[in-house]
Amino acid sequence: MNLAKHWAATLDDYVIDLGWSSDGSLLATASAAGPVSLFAADDGAKTATLPGHDDGTNCLTWHPSQPLLATGGQDGKVKFWDAPSAQHTASAELGGAWVEHLAWRSAGSTAQPSQSLLAAAAGRNLAVFNPDGSTRHAFPPAPKTISALAWQPAGGALAAAYFGGVCLWDADDFVVQKEFAYANGIHALVWSPDNRWLVSGNQDPSVHLWLPEQNDEFHMSGYESKVKELSFDRDSHWLATGGGRDACLWDCTGKGPEGREPTMLPHEAKVCAVAFQHTHGLLATASQDGTLHLWSPERKQPLRATVKMPAPATKLAWSPDDRLLAVGSEKGIVYVLKCEG
Repeated sequence: MNLAKHWAATLDDYVIDLGWSSDGSLLATASAAGPVSLFAADDGAKTATLPGHDDGTNCLTWHPSQPLLATGGQDGKVKFWDAPSAQHTASAELGGAWVEHLAWRSAGSTAQPSQSLLAAAAGRNLAVFNPDGSTRHAFPPAPKTISALAWQPAGGALAAAYFGGVCLWDADDFVVQKEFAYANGIHALVWSPDNRWLVSGNQDPSVHLWLPEQNDEFHMSGYESKVKELSFDRDSHWLATGGGRDACLWDCTGKGPEGREPTMLPHEAKVCAVAFQHTHGLLATASQDGTLHLWSPERKQPLRATVKMPAPATKLAWSPDDRLLAVGSEKGIVYVLKCEG
């Protein structure tokens, strides 16, 4: 197994976010300075530069089945862009605070475009938008600033986290399904692909797991630092977490990870990103010293490949076919690596 350099590109600032289009043909990258650049997956040719947001872009996400890109920025706006024409198609306001969280929902693999919704959060404000930029629903303000969003994979609920807990909103009638109290700050949320687990990475530092269908929950503490890095594998078997100099792999089968010892995947510096492939079993982890490791959790010797980069990674993103791994860095360089062997 090897990770070979496919191409690289330089942005004008720190790479704050990046993501692949649903067909894998384009990589969108946002610099903290504001512009959003689109690159062709095959050769790294820049196909467009979108102006992004005044004062800076914070986040981006692609529509699950269309070449439609949504971005959020420090101007308090959500913007929609048609990638083939590089045209700005719509804008939406969220009340003046920075838009820091975006997430598309698709109601299962057979969803029609009209069923797709974009959730966006700015400060305490949360809303969902149609692909044309019109507002589907604006929620009551959250108790505290919203710190993470995650759609249930089946599409039935939206989880929104804030200091003090997580609220599950129904995706059809937008009423509260459940509320989970958590007496600390939450930095990240992820659902398992089988919809069983909802997991938070926390300030305290810890990882907390809920089983929404069973009204049960579990807690894993003892991390070196706050946990911002979470990723599930395709089978909902393994949960990868950061929060220290080792990435942790938790076995979420059966009764779940509480009481089990995690598999430790060592780095020599703090882990700053983790990302499982979509349909294959490899896990990429990155640390603050610029090291990127590739692992096969099911193997007795899981380490498969290592790449040393000149700057720490800010974001990792696998292409839809798992062939390419995009890496954003603190120095504004985007690396696209090809998985071979």
